[in-house]
Amino acid sequence: MSNVFASAVSLQAAEGQSLGVSDWLRIEQNRIDQFADATGDHQWIHVDPAKANDGPFGATVAHGYLTLSLVNYFLPQLMAVENLAMGVNYGCDRIRFPAPVRVGSNIRGAGEITKVETLPNGSVQVVVRVTVEVEGSDRPGCVVDTISRYTFENQQ
Repeated sequence: MSNVFASAVSLQAAEGQSLGVSDWLRIEQNRIDQFADATGDHQWIHVDPAKANDGPFGATVAHGYLTLSLVNYFLPQLMAVENLAMGVNYGCDRIRFPAPVRVGSNIRGAGEITKVETLPNGSVQVVVRVTVEVEGSDRPGCVVDTISRYTFENQQ
């Protein structure tokens, strides 16, 4: 992991910095089916390969929210924050799904720290834009601004 942050100061210094890219992850039908079972979203474009082959995407596609959920898989590959008293996921802004993620696709996360602000209690709020790239596609499968709050042990 080349992007390790151990203080608020180190995060502030990284504002505007690229975090690089994660490893590739292959999207298999089994993962799509498990997500459909977990969410109750069994729309045929996700879970019926025979029908989907004749559909608008030529194959089944991952749910947009499945693609979004994998951002949590990519983030630890992009950055680590140490010396924490506490870190929390505060939410997301500007979630978009510009392109479908077809079954069998390889995806990865590319990250950039877009904003770091100090909160009144000394914690920092960090916005990381994660772009879920689809191998061989000019358009990403998802772009999201994730928001995390970090409180450091020594409040540095």
